[in-house]
Parts: sequence; structure tokens; C-alpha cells
Amino acid sequence: MNGGNSSNADQDSSQLLPSSFWQRYRAPVLLTVVGGAIDTIGFIALFGFFTAHVTGNLVMAGSGLVKGEDGLWIKLAALPLFVLTVMVTKTFIDRSKQPALILSHLFFAEAFFLTAFMVAGLYYQPFVHAGSLTVVLTGGLGLIALAIRNTASKTLIKHMSPTVLMTGNTTQLGINLTDYLNHRTAENGKKLVHSSVLVFSFLIGALVGALLYLKLSFWAVGLFVLPVLYLAVLARKNTFLNHIA
Repeated sequence: MNGGNSSNADQDSSQLLPSSFWQRYRAPVLLTVVGGAIDTIGFIALFGFFTAHVTGNLVMAGSGLVKGEDGLWIKLAALPLFVLTVMVTKTFIDRSKQPALILSHLFFAEAFFLTAFMVAGLYYQPFVHAGSLTVVLTGGLGLIALAIRNTASKTLIKHMSPTVLMTGNTTQLGINLTDYLNHRTAENGKKLVHSSVLVFSFLIGALVGALLYLKLSFWAVGLFVLPVLYLAVLARKNTFLNHIA
């Protein structure tokens, strides 16, 4: 009897596993490509403002202080804005009465703020002064979008490696490559593929984002809103949630 139950459980769990490479990696690939693209577009258009992570803005603020560059206060303001967004997002997660839809709602929120980032960029460009209010408003909207993503990554999809912060993922890639070269097991190979997918997806997103921005200006952001909307719809399905969350 126990053997039969175990067999049924194995069959049920196998049905939850994605059947193809794309189904396994579509969420991290799409999210990482978007993260790389938006971070690059913001950096190019907004005088070195990072939308995906605060550390870069603090480094740029230190550099600006030494060189006497404009926009120091905008880089510093990114920290409290990021923290405030995380706090609001975490409060929403904790108080939500529809836990099965939380991730979908957060993806929709990210798409909303990315769209607002695009609209603000189109409206206020060209950006002339690094310390202008138009830069802080536009950059702040992009930062809010990816701060929401970061909060989801730390709470709802904790098993997935970060999709906007590549230092840790690149370190993990080096570790996984070393482990695989020393011990070529299936498990080490799986880990190497996972970390490689994230790092190269971010690189592809950064390159594609830069090229599209040069061709389309802030309209390029709209192309990267679409994958987030796609995931927001998928996140309303239990099969997808069982895999990603």
C-alpha cells in the first residue's frame, strides 16, 4: 500500500515539473533580460542612474562627490526610495487576502511602473542636467518597478536566484563551473546551466536594451513591459506558481 502511494506521489510531483527547457527557465530568463535592459537604458539616458540596484547609485554618488558632478542628491535619494518601496510591497504581501494572486499583482505593478518610466522618459527627454527633477522622477519610476521585483524575489520566489543583481550570480557561476569541472555529475551540470542562464540572460538584456534605446529611445522600454505582463498572466495559474514559487 505504501509503495503504491509513493508511486502515485512520484507521478504527481513529476507532473508539476516543467517538461522543456523553456518551461523551466522562461521566468528567470525573461525577468533577467528585462532587468538588464531597464538598468542599461536608465544608465544611458539618466546620467548613470541605476534602476536595478542601489549599490551602483551609491558608488556613482561617491564618484560624483569627488569629481564635483551634478546629480549627487538623486543618487543618494535612490536608497530611501528603494527601501520605502520594499516596505510598501512587503506590507502588501503580508496583508493580502488573495495569496494565490500576490505574485501576479506584483508583476502587474512592476509593468505599471515600467510603463510610467517609459512615459516619463518620452515626455521629459532630452535630459540635459543630471540634477534635474525630471531625471529623479523618471529614474525613480524605473527604480520602484525593480524594487518591487527585488521584494518578490526575496519573499515569494526565494528559490530563484536574483534576476537583477548579477554579482552574486556571477560568483555562483564561477563556483558551479569549478564544481562541474572537478566533479562532472548531473546535479553539478544542472546548477551550472542555471547560473549560466541567469548571467548570460542579463548580458543579453543589457546589450539588446542599449541597442533598442539607440534606435527607439524610451519606446524601447515598452518592449520589455510585455514579458512582465506575460508572466503576470501566467502567475494566475497554479501550475506556474507550483514551479516558480
